[in-house]
Amino acid sequence: MSGAQGAVGRTHRPASRACGSAGWIEGYSDALNKLSVDGDTVGGLSALSWDARRNAYGAVVDHSTGELAKIWFFDDPAKPHVVGSLVLRKPDGTAYDETDFDGEGLTVLANGNYLVSSETEPSVREFDRQGIQQLSLEIPARFRVAPAGEASSNATLEGLTVSPDGRTVYAAMEGVLSGDISSTTGDANNRRILVYRRSDLGGYDLTKEIGYRTDPGNRISEVAAYGSHGLLVLEAAFTAGVGNTIKVYAAPHALDSPAVTAVSDLGDAGSAVLTTKKLVVDVAQCPSLGATSPEPQPNPILDNYEGMTLAPGSRGTGINELLLASDDNFSATQNTRLLRLEVRLP
Repeated sequence: MSGAQGAVGRTHRPASRACGSAGWIEGYSDALNKLSVDGDTVGGLSALSWDARRNAYGAVVDHSTGELAKIWFFDDPAKPHVVGSLVLRKPDGTAYDETDFDGEGLTVLANGNYLVSSETEPSVREFDRQGIQQLSLEIPARFRVAPAGEASSNATLEGLTVSPDGRTVYAAMEGVLSGDISSTTGDANNRRILVYRRSDLGGYDLTKEIGYRTDPGNRISEVAAYGSHGLLVLEAAFTAGVGNTIKVYAAPHALDSPAVTAVSDLGDAGSAVLTTKKLVVDVAQCPSLGATSPEPQPNPILDNYEGMTLAPGSRGTGINELLLASDDNFSATQNTRLLRLEVRLP
């Protein structure tokens, strides 16, 4: 089913398609894998967002040598075709590239502009429809890559999303801040998520940080807001010679979670300050549907999924259509794959 059609209308979801108790696989496509468009190879897709004005999905290109910072656009995820691209540029018109930009998160704002996170500093920047940077959101000093802050290189603002009503932006840290590693146990699973609220002037003000606990060894690869308060979190991990772990959790009360901005050490703060979560999808449990993988995997449908978005018209509670995209890192041992799922959200 095309993502543009929104939530799937079937009332019976066969057990043979189950990916756990609250998710079902609809299909997948490798049509974008190593695809060449006007001399450029589609790949390194690290985020997804629906662009209603283009009637297409946008996917930002992850950090890669020789590539300009770019958004690829494609239509129906069941049979995707590239329908355009957009280079992201500084206010003076100079293009960002791998020397100063590592695109990881993408969301489309109500005004049509693109909000994109980069792991380099990290940053969250707003670009207009022509790809020109308009402004940057506030990032707390401790979120900067060490030694400027407490973050690790290539483990900063990975997830980015805006709520269905356009009022709230969430930016999620992939890794743990050094100050949030438990001083008593060495636990390093608590992450911070920045919460911004739209101001009367149209921008977004940083209002608080919330805490989220990943499964041991997992990182946050992406987030997707749903309903009035909910947040989907894509947790991922990779073990050489074994393969990927890909799980989607729902944090139904994310917006109302306690502020942890003033908590200096999230690792020893206790579970009461963390948002609650519930497993929605474990991709390893999905039927493979005949998929193949160029590297060892527990299930060949698995890959390095780093993009996630809910289909248009299906961002509330109940049954929704969910799309995942894998980042192939322009590697022969990974695929650019689009995975279509149905999920029941609390």
